[in-house]
This record gives sequence, C-alpha cells and structure tokens, in this order.
Amino acid sequence: MDYQSFQEKAMKISPSIRYATITDLNGRIKSSGHRKGVKNLLTAQESLKSLKTSANIWKARNQLSRKIGKGKYALAEYGKIKRIVIPIGRANLLYLTTSARADHSAIIRKATRLKLK
Repeated sequence: MDYQSFQEKAMKISPSIRYATITDLNGRIKSSGHRKGVKNLLTAQESLKSLKTSANIWKARNQLSRKIGKGKYALAEYGKIKRIVIPIGRANLLYLTTSARADHSAIIRKATRLKLK
C-alpha cells in the first residue's frame, strides 16, 4: 500500500490542513507530514500520544458498530485546531488536524472519498 501518496493527497484537500498522518489501529505511523510553514503545537511525544489515543478510541467505537453502524469519521474542535479521524479500510486511520476556522465539512467530504491503493 502506498501510504505516502495517500497522505500527500490528503494534504492537498485543503490549505487549512496542518498535519496528515496515516496510522494503523494501534497508532503506529505509516506515513505523516506537516504543511510547510506550520508550527507544531505539540511535541513529537505529545503528537504520538494523541495518535495512539485516537486509535484506541476508534477501536472502542468499533465494538459498538454492530448496534449503531460503522463509524464514518470523528471530529474534535479545540480552540486552536480541529482534529478529524477517518477510517481507511479496516486496518488504518487518516488523522488530520486543521486550522480552527477550517471548513471541516468540505474536508471530511473530500477525505472520505480518497482511496488507499
């Protein structure tokens, strides 16, 4: 699978995307990248912790999917950023952070149409 190309396509969805990462369901990074000129708000260790937490929460959601349906995405809004998590197939997640003012609906719509090859 070409994780890097997928991650690069995700970054091109919107200039509001700050950071795009593909992880497996254990939070292990497959590909990751930041937009040039964007300052990291978290340390590398904090970013990894956030990725692993998101992956664990996604796995917990999947335990309820038989009753409520498969998750399509998760959105968290903070004062400085928005975080979007989208499943890619059965084993991976696309983790995006955007500016606080980003049009997350448009980003989610476009990101869910991307296909991992």
